[in-house]
Amino acid sequence: MGRPRVPTTESADNDQLFVLTAVLLTPAQFPSVLGDDYPEVCAGLGLEPYAEGYGLVLGQDGDGARWTVATEDVSLVACAIAAWDCGMEYDLSPGEHSIVAALPGWPLALAVSAPGVPQPHDPEPRDGEPAPLAPPDASEWGPAQRRLGADEIALQWAAWREQVDDDVTFVDPGEQPHKGVRRVLDEARGYVAEPPPPGRVRSSFAAGDARTLRVDGPGWSMVARTDDIAFVLLDEEPGEVHPVGRGPELPGLLSSLDELAARPV
Repeated sequence: MGRPRVPTTESADNDQLFVLTAVLLTPAQFPSVLGDDYPEVCAGLGLEPYAEGYGLVLGQDGDGARWTVATEDVSLVACAIAAWDCGMEYDLSPGEHSIVAALPGWPLALAVSAPGVPQPHDPEPRDGEPAPLAPPDASEWGPAQRRLGADEIALQWAAWREQVDDDVTFVDPGEQPHKGVRRVLDEARGYVAEPPPPGRVRSSFAAGDARTLRVDGPGWSMVARTDDIAFVLLDEEPGEVHPVGRGPELPGLLSSLDELAARPV
């Protein structure tokens, strides 16, 4: 079986691909489940962490085998994703010159498959090729599930925010701060002094003039609104979500993090 060539939604040639979905892999946008920052995700896929990023096209070849095609044509993939999100058709076919790698397997779990070909399966291994990609195990609490939890809070901010009192503070009078949350804030402040790897701090649009910040580090994730509070998740505390009130220190920290954050183009 040959390696996939230019992706197509029409051909069943074994060397071509039925496109099922696509995702962006850039410093500002990447599947959080795969890593805490852009270089970490790239390393897991065997790709160089170029600043321009990649588009990842997931599909099946004519035998039904799973393949992930990495393309340098980020704009084309972004246009396809935007069209699909609007319910429009878009034939995603990166030029062969833009394809960086054809990787066996899928790094993300998909619930869809291509019609008219065998069920999704990993291609037969070939000498010198990497092991097939597989989604991280998010069935139990750990880094992958922690990052997915932070994704959910960012997507459902209003629902999570309404569960927290408006006057929430980081430390109630007379109490010691939560050690894990204190560590997160200290490490996040360290990012301001010494910028972390690309993608550790990401900024995206929110309502009004605010921004939604996503900040990750070893064993923790933080989701915040620059005009509001933050939520912290820790590997060592399965399923726990810690609200962090604005208080005297959070507004300045969030503003500084937003200034160094990677932003979608």
